[in-house]
Amino acid sequence: MPAASDWISLAEAAAILEAANVRFRPSTIGAWARTGKLQSIKLGGRRFVRRGEVRALIAPPRRVRAGDLQPGLFEDLAD
Repeated sequence: MPAASDWISLAEAAAILEAANVRFRPSTIGAWARTGKLQSIKLGGRRFVRRGEVRALIAPPRRVRAGDLQPGLFEDLAD
């Protein structure tokens, strides 16, 4: 069973996403929770979602090695 600190409010979930430059309103996150796209619980009329599931929505930065780029892709920029 997840710890109580694993459950966050919809506003906290929106803040986590916004910090990663992904902006959704708490109402959108609540709709995802109601439809089962995010695991949630409802206590005292408020809905809470799992912190880990919200963080999983954020894609890690993608890194590409220079050698993997198409040869000559940036040749005209070097002039």
